[in-house]
Amino acid sequence: MERTAIARAAELAGVRLDPETDVTIDGEDPILPSPFHLGEGPAAVLALVGQEADRVWRMRGGKRQALRVDARHAAASLESYRHVTLDGEWPAMVRPGPQVTAIWECADGRYVHLHGSFTQTPGTLAELGLDDTATPDDIAAAVKRRGSWELEDALAAKGICVAVCRTREEWLSHPHGALLASKPPLEVTKIGDAPPEPLPEGPRPLSGVRVLDLTRVLAGPTCARTLAEHGADVLHIASPNLPTMALFEMDTGHGKRQAFIDLEDPAQAETLRGLVREADVFSQGFRHGSLERRGFGATQLAELRPGIIYVSENAFGHEGPWAHRPGWEQLAQSTTGVAVTQGIDRPTLAPAAMNDYTTGYFSALGTLIALQRRATEGGSWLVRVSLSQTSMWYQRLGFDLDREQAPGLGDIAPFLQARETGYGALKYLRPPLQMSETPPHWELLDTPIGSGEPVLLAR
Repeated sequence: MERTAIARAAELAGVRLDPETDVTIDGEDPILPSPFHLGEGPAAVLALVGQEADRVWRMRGGKRQALRVDARHAAASLESYRHVTLDGEWPAMVRPGPQVTAIWECADGRYVHLHGSFTQTPGTLAELGLDDTATPDDIAAAVKRRGSWELEDALAAKGICVAVCRTREEWLSHPHGALLASKPPLEVTKIGDAPPEPLPEGPRPLSGVRVLDLTRVLAGPTCARTLAEHGADVLHIASPNLPTMALFEMDTGHGKRQAFIDLEDPAQAETLRGLVREADVFSQGFRHGSLERRGFGATQLAELRPGIIYVSENAFGHEGPWAHRPGWEQLAQSTTGVAVTQGIDRPTLAPAAMNDYTTGYFSALGTLIALQRRATEGGSWLVRVSLSQTSMWYQRLGFDLDREQAPGLGDIAPFLQARETGYGALKYLRPPLQMSETPPHWELLDTPIGSGEPVLLAR
């Protein structure tokens, strides 16, 4: 990948590639069968993560590093969970009940992506006049009786995940799409005053930096996992009341310690407040406004812990008419026009979770930038990213590739690592980013959620 292309990808993200950054990206697209840049795109963001990690390292007194990313490895990282094996087997995802999560044709000839989320399948089926005995043919027939826009409005009004498969032009002319188009995919904003905080001493860029990770599936956990590979102390806080998927936890749990906190319990909520007072970074991916109602919004934590870096990831951004809509990878692709562009005869998802993982890399990038600003000028900082804005960034990169020329990932064995973990014998992708002085890696073994205590390590 040419350096000019890396610089352009950075500029489209609102970030500058430093002329002195020593970075090489090996390989080029197409790699995966898509018109989108699914190898060079994540490789460029990871290169920027390396640039900022190197800057943090040099603030500690370290020397400038050489950075390298293999575009094929970066492309593999966009489907990281597919490369996880436990005791030699892929731990398949199993969702109970009818599988509504797919793209379906409507009465008006348009297509809509339904998503059962963790708990929304019954609500989706009820809107379609079906129950849990429905077959795929039943679902297809029921959706075919509905208009696409009407069905989207009906489900969205109930807070249920849904997205009409729009073209890029339709999305950009939509009020929410137009709003997101006016913003970069990564926003780093000062939200409070606090004195400068120098980075703690340590042998790695983020040694001693304490991160509270309150996220699940997949963008938010990828952010914290990326910070962990640079030495951060990451404590993943899960709720004992919320469902998750073991495969995704195995994929994104590297380098993290694990604990449960039930925010329904006032005493445990106070435990979390105590952790916030000791933390540097608070990362969350809940629906817009849900943590504010519990006292854990960005401005609330900036008052509780001046100097906090608050990372917020969601599906459709943090302002505008769709800010409160729930969503997933697939819905961001469908809404923004990616699925229409990827499809040939009908809308089709890209062959990778391009938004989830890249959004995680963007939020880690924003966190590294915020840590530097806090160290030099002080303040509390808000980092905001969304799946939809990442989709739109990929569109700006271009969708001009010949998918027929894509060779695929090929042999990824050199990119894999195997260790005994709290789950068993786990094999998984290593970090794609290479750094000459502080090679990214995960020190802690993967362990199941809730398996430890809610405490942060002493510096």
